[in-house]
Amino acid sequence: MATYITLLRWTQKGIENVRDSPSRLESVRSVFRELGADIKSFHLVMGRYDAVIVSEAPSADVVAKALLSICSKGNAQTETLCAFPEDEFRKIVAALP
Repeated sequence: MATYITLLRWTQKGIENVRDSPSRLESVRSVFRELGADIKSFHLVMGRYDAVIVSEAPSADVVAKALLSICSKGNAQTETLCAFPEDEFRKIVAALP
């Protein structure tokens, strides 16, 4: 499965209801599981983003479906990156023309 890093920012609605965010995180985990993906870690962060989620999924469309479902509730906006582990990075670089 591929690894994805999701950078999350709470919307005004999301921060107004921040006390509900632990239960929202459990709902997010459930959505990912239903689609065959898994949240490996969640981190509250300081700076430009409010949280970072590291997940694994069989495809990018699974992650897109999960995040569209989650973001449609209006509590967060996300930016997602596909991450390559070091061994894949080395293979990619070694295969360059």
